[in-house]
Amino acid sequence: QAMKIAVEGCSHGALNAIYQHLRDLEARHNYIVDLLLMCGDFQAIRNHRDMQCMAVPQKYRQLGDFHKYYTGEKTAPVLTIVIGGNHEASNYMSELYHGGWLAPNIYFLGHAGCIQVNGIRIAGASGIFKSNDFSLGFYERLPYDHGTMRSIYHIREFNVRRLSLLSSLDIFLSHDWPQYIERHGDTQGLLCRKPFFRQDVQTGNLGSPPLMGLLRTLKPKWWFSAHLHVRFQATVQHEQTGTGSNSLPMTSPPQNPDEIAIADDDFDAVESQNPPIEYSRLQTTSHNPDQITLEEEEVIDVPTTSDESTMPGQRCVPKLTFDPEWLAISRAFHPFFSTRRRQADYPNEATARAMVAEEMEWVKSNVRNNEVDSSGVPLPGIRTILDCQTFVQSAPGPGSEGAQKNQQPPWYTNPQTTVFCDMLDIQNVIDFSSDNRA
Repeated sequence: QAMKIAVEGCSHGALNAIYQHLRDLEARHNYIVDLLLMCGDFQAIRNHRDMQCMAVPQKYRQLGDFHKYYTGEKTAPVLTIVIGGNHEASNYMSELYHGGWLAPNIYFLGHAGCIQVNGIRIAGASGIFKSNDFSLGFYERLPYDHGTMRSIYHIREFNVRRLSLLSSLDIFLSHDWPQYIERHGDTQGLLCRKPFFRQDVQTGNLGSPPLMGLLRTLKPKWWFSAHLHVRFQATVQHEQTGTGSNSLPMTSPPQNPDEIAIADDDFDAVESQNPPIEYSRLQTTSHNPDQITLEEEEVIDVPTTSDESTMPGQRCVPKLTFDPEWLAISRAFHPFFSTRRRQADYPNEATARAMVAEEMEWVKSNVRNNEVDSSGVPLPGIRTILDCQTFVQSAPGPGSEGAQKNQQPPWYTNPQTTVFCDMLDIQNVIDFSSDNRA
């Protein structure tokens, strides 16, 4: 049993075109895509006020397609899993810091997160790396100023440390490329297509240093990134272990060469002649063909541990569950979650892993268990996400945001975050309605 998984880079709000392209692929190749992964710059804009929280030049502030899925006018035809990039409605993604449904059938992994889909472990990190903000807490508040509108999507050490404690993964999603990943593929070919990358390649500034650290630590089978709007494939050979070598295919999905390219800080922009609708094309090799095979350029087959079978021509029924290990990590690190600029000191790795092991026992005992294996034996700590989090409109759709549509919106405390914190018996420290600071 395997799932067909499609991967998209920077969607920039063009959901209608992306889902239509998926339908075209399915008709052309006579298969069904079970899951869509999106690697940032998703632009979950619910209304005109959300647009004021997105760090792009004014002329590129467009509603896009997402609000139709948010209000129920349209429904995502395939389960879609999303991370954040550097051009997002950051206020909405902050409401769902720990993850949650952006719209029906569209799930956000959070600023960092790990879930399971039919047993496939998928983790992700939102945002991009900026060294000045890496060690800070999650201090940004509405209304954002010029600085905080950008710093809010800069990845923090808090999340990198949490992700580093995960065990074996199938798929990792990031917006940034891992630093030095160009050395593990056709570097010259990349520079021929993107010659202005040369200086960053030579100085080691192409990509994110903490993400390469995660890549080396986690060794996921697949790693997908976006951000740089160019297709690139690489295979990272990890060190030999007692069970043999483990290799990592890492792919950055391609983009329409005419699409908007926006620098993070100075916002130099290239005018777009066509909307950014070209779909990602993946061509990645794996040294473990028994585990993952490539079905088409855009779609991969990933084996599942699910016992549910589907009839030919039918979409696999995806079941999202919380990942028990991530829940344990979330509980263990919650005391270190700072909502001020200053970040408290972290425990060392050995202490952190011991804390996670202790919290794993709590998760197994306290996270309400409604999942069983093929023999009917309960699976400790496994809980279906929909059993806890269900989509709710926290903000109004376009046309209902009032006369102040050119102003930033108020803070909305999202019920999905509340129930997540309740499940783990932790304080919801991002309930900024009362400016509840840690």
